[in-house]
Amino acid sequence: MSIISSTASNTDKIASTATLSQRLIAAFFASILGAGLVYFAGFSHIEAVHNAAHDTRHSAAFPCH
Repeated sequence: MSIISSTASNTDKIASTATLSQRLIAAFFASILGAGLVYFAGFSHIEAVHNAAHDTRHSAAFPCH
């Protein structure tokens, strides 16, 4: 039987240096991108895109009608 052990040194750790304002800006743009994708898929006249979004909603148990 072998015992696996690991030690983490300071060089193995990843430090996050993002400030609060940078994180808020990233969250804002991610929200805008997500809303744009939902709007595009929901109101798309391309049947394949609309049906894919529709089927995804059903598979995730979200009501859509």
